[in-house]
Amino acid sequence: MYDNLPPDLPRLRTLETFFSLGLDEIRKAIAVKEQQEAATARRTPPPVPDWIISTGRPPSTPGAAGARTVHVGGCGMAHGTITALTHAQALRALTVEDVPPCQYCRPDSELGVLD
Repeated sequence: MYDNLPPDLPRLRTLETFFSLGLDEIRKAIAVKEQQEAATARRTPPPVPDWIISTGRPPSTPGAAGARTVHVGGCGMAHGTITALTHAQALRALTVEDVPPCQYCRPDSELGVLD
């Protein structure tokens, strides 16, 4: 690999300077790209789960503190603590645990569970 380098010190120093400057430019470009990717990663919202369960209701609902409700993912009526559910967990919550479905997004209809 080094057989074709110039034999004299001045030209070797010139090559060293040239490649050093080039390496500096490459490292700057890498740093810029890493910052851009980090900024993009911070702006990308997490994916919306298919099903969620909320604990709590809006403050305007009297006596509903701590009530749990199953929702379709992304439902705007979910309030309080929100937890993502799998398909099986959502079915279990509706059928076995008797957690009520949201009356707006109707996850029971989406899951094929009807009263």
